[in-house]
Amino acid sequence: MPDQEGEVPSIVELNVGGVFYTTALSTLTRESDSHLAAIFQDKLNLEKDAKGKYFLDRDGVLFRYVLDYLRNQALVLPEGFRERERLRQEADFYGLGNLVKAIQEQESGPTSLTQQQQQKNGFITVGYRGSFAFGREGLSDVKFRKLSRILVCGRVALCRDVFGETLNESRDPDHGMSDRYTSRFFLKHSFIEQAFDMLHEHGFRLVGSCGSGTAGGTAELKPGVDLEENRWNHYNEFVFVRE
Repeated sequence: MPDQEGEVPSIVELNVGGVFYTTALSTLTRESDSHLAAIFQDKLNLEKDAKGKYFLDRDGVLFRYVLDYLRNQALVLPEGFRERERLRQEADFYGLGNLVKAIQEQESGPTSLTQQQQQKNGFITVGYRGSFAFGREGLSDVKFRKLSRILVCGRVALCRDVFGETLNESRDPDHGMSDRYTSRFFLKHSFIEQAFDMLHEHGFRLVGSCGSGTAGGTAELKPGVDLEENRWNHYNEFVFVRE
């Protein structure tokens, strides 16, 4: 039900699509001719959730950039931001014409020399631990390669640019920051040639590689690990550069 109470307080607690924010009413109404300002000034279809927070049925994650823009009167998006079109839709809904204009200018404006260099240059190391499958009676099929995981190391923004949605960042402790290096990424698939194809498509070339021999050891194995298959375990790394 629309809120029937009195004036909206000067400090506003929001629930935007399930994400909570606290901000000033003056921030929400900074662009007085916007739809967002009208929502809180005229209380247009303004509802509250079960905890008394004002509720907006919009994208809660993208709303942080709407708030940042209203607070600072400048659009600052993280490196590698991929949701400009969705953010523009949010800006259109809230009637924030200046924000829409700022998004369009970022999309069409020239990229700085520093940004160009960051996008162009860098190293990515791809590594994998593999073995060969064994069939009945311990016979190996050396043509059947088994890869447990493909590891990716390098500058975060560069890795995201190359591997996109195939990049798994779940084990990275600083998830979200892009202006740094990491050795904690891995791919969501186990096809090393697919990784090579993606690197090639983005202008990378191989500059070095190294690999270990098969284990051949007799160390005590974890439960469930096949002894013969473990003897064939090996690790390989490939270094790619774009310059």
